[in-house]
Amino acid sequence: MWGDGKVIDYDCDCPVGLGGDFCKHCVAVALAWMEEQAPAGKMARCRQPKQAEADLTMKDVRAWLLLQEREALADMLLEAAVEDEQLVDRLMLKAAAARGVNLDTYRKIIDQAIGSDGFIDYYAMPDYYRGMDGAIDAIDELLAQGHAAAVIELSEYALQRTACAIETVEDSNGYMSLLLERLQALHLSACRKAKPDQEALAERLFRWELSGDWDVFQGAIKSYAQVLGMRGREHYRALAEAEWAKVRSLKPGENDQSRYCRRFYITSIMESLAEQSGDIEALVQVKSQDLSSSYAFYQIAEIYRKARRSEQALEWAERGIQAFGDEADSRLQDLLADMYHRRKRYDEAMTLIWPQFEQRPYLSNYQKLKKHADRYKHWPYWRQRALDQLRAGIEPRVKKSPRGQRHYRPGSDRSRLVEIFLWEKEIEAAWQEAVEGGCSEELWLRLAGLREKEHPRDAVAIYQKLIGPIVERTNNDAYAEAAALLSRVEKLMGRLGDKAEFRHNLLQIREKYKRKRNFMKLLERFGK
Repeated sequence: MWGDGKVIDYDCDCPVGLGGDFCKHCVAVALAWMEEQAPAGKMARCRQPKQAEADLTMKDVRAWLLLQEREALADMLLEAAVEDEQLVDRLMLKAAAARGVNLDTYRKIIDQAIGSDGFIDYYAMPDYYRGMDGAIDAIDELLAQGHAAAVIELSEYALQRTACAIETVEDSNGYMSLLLERLQALHLSACRKAKPDQEALAERLFRWELSGDWDVFQGAIKSYAQVLGMRGREHYRALAEAEWAKVRSLKPGENDQSRYCRRFYITSIMESLAEQSGDIEALVQVKSQDLSSSYAFYQIAEIYRKARRSEQALEWAERGIQAFGDEADSRLQDLLADMYHRRKRYDEAMTLIWPQFEQRPYLSNYQKLKKHADRYKHWPYWRQRALDQLRAGIEPRVKKSPRGQRHYRPGSDRSRLVEIFLWEKEIEAAWQEAVEGGCSEELWLRLAGLREKEHPRDAVAIYQKLIGPIVERTNNDAYAEAAALLSRVEKLMGRLGDKAEFRHNLLQIREKYKRKRNFMKLLERFGK
């Protein structure tokens, strides 16, 4: 709110305020202002604490505390803890640590931090996170004190409780992920110091990883390789292979309801084991257990390609295309097309690339088509074919009215052609397509910017047409965008000697949108 001594004006970016009305937020500001202006005693006012004769600092407070009796300080802390749950938790942790390692006490502290009092909403999450992080601090202190074995047990308990608690919190900011990461790092550090039984540790890690709960201990065979040692790794592998033996193979088109659960996790474990061994054939064997999608063929072909085993890569890529045809993953099609190019099998390469553009005629696929056609210098042919394909898709959607006028239905504009011509820097061709068939707002703006220098009237016409729809979005960003376009119109019309016409158009805009106060405020830069 502001005033000039005679009139008080206002604006607010809430939905009601954007519409120009005096909203509840303005009412609150007005009441606060009135309270400040009123004489003493006329309205209730918050009393401000008197400024101390000399400003105190925390150093002064500390110096005073050091002079107090221990019993008095203890009473002060306990009194403060009555109103501060986090302080209670911190004091409990300190007291527990002083007694030595009592795992039950620490478990209770973890339980208290996690709690079970219902759903934790977005606003309560920071405090909730700090409470849990404080509990982890206590476990971390145990590690520093040399209690690594206890830390292993406590961190696993905390991981289990934290993973369960994720379902009861609003964690869009990722606090719980941070806690899980910290607990896993603490667990690994403790294992390195404690050197626990390798087989028992391998079994626990495997069971955690197989359950898939929030990816806890995912990739454990790699991160815990040194801790597990040969004996632990062999036991881990034996457990994995026993579970893997239960997984049935899938052929192209087949499905398995467990593929996104237990099957997914054991597959990930087997892939980690194969990658760690460095055995390409072992990795391919794991991948080939599920050939239900064309992406699996792509992955196997890529494994062989990276290993410079081009014939096996070609074989697997061709098998995938034979199994899935035009429905194959575009990455598999691209890989096989590239291998065909290297063998000068250009026609076969283009039979893989053209359907991608035909089915999805986007600029990205047009660019891909050019990239492949250029490899054997046949771009003119494929370019014309692509443009003909786009026009064939547009024309049937254009109808003529009884008076012979062309009518464009929604979605029948020529945005794709305009976008392609702009990419090719064929500005006039892009302009003609837009004029004849229309295009998206974004493309109109690009065209207007390109025509400002040589064809300013075209640019003015586009900007003027777009200002209204942009203002109607009714938000401050849209108002700023519309005002920026109006500035460009003013500059261009000044070049054309049409300043009077611009002032006339400005008056019309002010009249039409006078209730949109935030927009009107932006228009003040143009004068009266």
